[in-house]
This record gives sequence, structure tokens and C-alpha cells, in this order.
Amino acid sequence: MSEKAVAKGLTREFVQHLSGEKGEPRWMREHRLRCLAAFRKLPMPRFGPRLAELNLAELEYYARPVAPVERWEDLPEEIRRTFQALGLPEAEQRALAGLGAQVDSEVVYRSILEEVRAQGVVFTSMDKAVREHPWVQDYFMKAIPPEDNKFAALHGAVWSGGTFIWVPRGVEVAIPLQAYYRMQTEAAGQFEHTLIVAEPGSSVHYVEGCSAPRYSRMALHSGMVEIFAKEGSRVRFTTIQNWSKNVYNLNNKRALAFAGAAVDWVSGSLGSKVTMLYPTTVLLGEGARTENLSFAFAQEGQWLDGGARALHRAPGTTSRLVSRSVVQGNAKAVFRGTVYVAPDARGAKAHVECSTLLLTPDARTETIPTLNAENDDVELGHEATVGRVSQEALFYLMSRGLSEAEAMTLIVNGFVSPILKEIPVEYTVELRRILEMSLAGGTG
Repeated sequence: MSEKAVAKGLTREFVQHLSGEKGEPRWMREHRLRCLAAFRKLPMPRFGPRLAELNLAELEYYARPVAPVERWEDLPEEIRRTFQALGLPEAEQRALAGLGAQVDSEVVYRSILEEVRAQGVVFTSMDKAVREHPWVQDYFMKAIPPEDNKFAALHGAVWSGGTFIWVPRGVEVAIPLQAYYRMQTEAAGQFEHTLIVAEPGSSVHYVEGCSAPRYSRMALHSGMVEIFAKEGSRVRFTTIQNWSKNVYNLNNKRALAFAGAAVDWVSGSLGSKVTMLYPTTVLLGEGARTENLSFAFAQEGQWLDGGARALHRAPGTTSRLVSRSVVQGNAKAVFRGTVYVAPDARGAKAHVECSTLLLTPDARTETIPTLNAENDDVELGHEATVGRVSQEALFYLMSRGLSEAEAMTLIVNGFVSPILKEIPVEYTVELRRILEMSLAGGTG
């Protein structure tokens, strides 16, 4: 693909050309074609939001408006201003072990601290990893096969960019690695692939953020995250999603946790027109554990359909799925919490907790828990609450001199604080600011 290339339409020839232009090995080209065949056979999702307005025939499947650079100052001015406004160069200097930035289909910037590189940590683009590390084939789309669902198959056919992280045995990456994804081209798709392999006894925290300008035509984000947490390792994956309101955000995220490993998902979801995302951890080894903490703020016109899944397939495994949702205007927030305990997973413990705060009369919510245990030696718990803002609390705060918006912000911040305290402070500040702006314009 030439610089500033844009490719429209999804054909076998396009997929072969994309693979050839990226200089991929034969196995990846064949994998893409297998995914394309699966995509054509699989149906659209039969649950959740309506996707009728998502016209896949009109989508741009590859766009590269910006060439890669080695310095922030070499980026085009518009992109550079965007990243500066997001505070990325500043965060890179003071709080990150490494940083990657992707615009549309390709990574445009990446860095890693020399001391982290010296530990043997690999932090590179997924494209480069496929070319330079043949053993990546043993992991790529092994946690989420293309036949899993239609958008996993689509992703596998046209993926581009993303992040590959490999942490050697026993290495602790003390400060987070981060990537930021920007969709810049109108009516385009972004399909980055993130693959994390944490060797036994290692630990890493990865943070990703995303945004896009708002256009009149729809866009699609269909990324994929696969995590392999080997024996005794610890992986934390934090996501802050703030896509514009014309983006369909249809993602797949799954982790495999081996014996004694821990996988934690932390997410804040604010943007997009439609989101369908259910991060899953498969607890494969004895003593493995997972925690999923999510926060969603659905505003006028949005349908945020999220959740989490924990699949217990080994003894002594534990999971905790916690969600806080705030719904405003005529928006809808759905939480699907799924726990499955296999016959051999004796001694498993799981807890699912979902709370929703409705700010307006038209706000809608659904909680859909599914707890299925195939042995009797388990502890399963579930809590769900739905409520509206207490008028007494609102009146009390306003009687102390706060405006209605300020009082509402204070109440909402308190409601979501159990999730926000788990998010890096730089993102928490941004999230609170977005909440304040939204509530200031939406009360009354």
C-alpha cells in the first residue's frame, strides 16, 4: 500500500494484496484467507443492538493517512496537536515504560525505555512481530479463532497494526506500557491486533486509549486482544474507550490464564454509537484468578452493550466481575455477566456485581447474568441494583450552594469511584472532566 493509501471493499484479492504489501509470511496470508472464508459464512450477531446501519460494503478496510515517524514533532500538525492535547508526549516522559500510537491502519510512532528493553521485553507493532518472530504463529488468534464470531473472522482477514508484547520469565515491568489508537479517516475501519505473552512469573500493565473525530458517516472499530498469562504471571489490561458517536465498536478480547496466573481487566467506556464487548478470561490452571472492573457512561443515542465472562476450567480458580453504569438521555446500557464452572473446577469461587444509575426518565438498562456450575463444590454470588439519583441527596447538595450539574457530578463520581480508583490517574482526570461536561449539558 502506498503512503496515504485507502482501500475500499472486501475481496480475496484485497486480502492477498494487503498481506503481500506487508511482507507477511505464507502462514499469515493463508490465515487471512481462512478468516475471510469464515467471515462470509458466519451470521451477524443475533443478540444485542441492531447493526442494520453498519454498511460493511461501503467501509474502507485500510487507510494510512500518516507515515511513521521517530519523533512526535515530525507528525503532521493536525495529528501532532491531537496527541499533544491528549497528553501523550508528556505521559511518555514521566509515566510510561513504552508508548505506541496508531492512526487508522498503521502504527505511526513507538518508543520503549532502554532499561525495559534491556530486560528483554519486546514491545513492538504486531506487523513487525509477525515478520520477525516466527513463533508468533503459535499464539496469533489461538485464544480467539476466526470461527468464534463474524467480527473475529473479519478482524482476522483485514487486521493491521496493533501491539505485540512479550515479557520474559520472571521479569516485572514496573511501569505501564501504553498504546493510543486514533481513527482519522471518514467511513473507515480500524482493526488493530494486540497480543500479550507473559512468561511464567512475569508481570506487566498495559494501557490503551482511543478516540476519533466525528463524521456524518459511520465507522467501525473491530480490534482484537489476546493475552497468554503463563504460570504465576500477572497481566493488567486497562482500556479507556472514547470513540465518537458515529463509531460501531465491536471488539473481541480474551485471556488464557494458566496455573497461579492473574488477569485483570479494567475499562472505562464512554464513546461510540454502539459497543459490543465482553472481555473473557479462561481460567485454565489451578489457582488462576481474574477480575473485571468496568465503568460505562451511556449518553443520548448510544447503546453500550458490555459485560464480562469468566470460564473456570481448573480447580481453585476465582473470578470477580464488577460493573458500574450511568445512563443519560434515551441511551441504553446492557451488562452481560457470564460465569461457567466446568465439572473438574472444584473449589471455584465467582462473584458478579452490576449496578446502574439512571439519570433521566428515558434511560434504559438491562442486566443479564448467567451463572452455570457443573459441580457442587463452588461458591457463586450475584448482585444487581438499578436506581435513580436520589432527589433528597440532590436537594441536600444544592442547599449547600452547588448547582444542579455540580451536585449531579458529585453523586455520579461517588457512584463510579470503585472503578475509577483502579484506572491510572492521568485517565481518571480525563474521565472526570468528560463526566462533568456531559452532566453540565444533560441535567434538567
